[in-house]
Amino acid sequence: MKNDPAHDFAHIMRVYNNAKKIAKKENANEKLVLSAVLLHDIVSYSKSDNRSKFSSSESAKEARKVLSNLGSYSSTEINIVCDAILDHSYSRGRTPTTLEGKILQDADRLDAIGAIGIARVFAVGGAEKRPFYNDDDPFCKKRSPNDKIWTIDHFYQKLLKLESLMNTKSAKIEAKKRTLMLKSFLAQLKKEI
Repeated sequence: MKNDPAHDFAHIMRVYNNAKKIAKKENANEKLVLSAVLLHDIVSYSKSDNRSKFSSSESAKEARKVLSNLGSYSSTEINIVCDAILDHSYSRGRTPTTLEGKILQDADRLDAIGAIGIARVFAVGGAEKRPFYNDDDPFCKKRSPNDKIWTIDHFYQKLLKLESLMNTKSAKIEAKKRTLMLKSFLAQLKKEI
């Protein structure tokens, strides 16, 4: 299936690079972390698709098949990779139990914030044909955010929360910098509209 512009191969490679840096700093099993990264979005439905909430579980199932067919992963390693993939998704609301899973989740979430996160938000919003913001309350001051309708609402519904949800020390440091970029963007947008 065709991925949206925010979940293309470039996304996989950015998450890969994030995960590689975090894995080194956190002394994790790099082979398992990077295997999980490469397979974490093997099944990816668009955000407007009702199946979207199943992307991570279906990706974990497909990853299990791929890794089993390779023959170079133990059953324990396959379980670690597949559990990381299953639990990485924000919408599942879970914290992974393994360090490898925590790193995948952090690396994926880092790609949702900062300058690249801003680009991705608008790529998805455009693909879903959503307006940029609610004319009456663009910054969700008097209403609950609804990112299924307005693009800017995604900042308030998810992106600004990610810094506090990071699992590893190194991801928390990077998330702080990227969240400042989000806040700076919103402050400038407020001046412009």
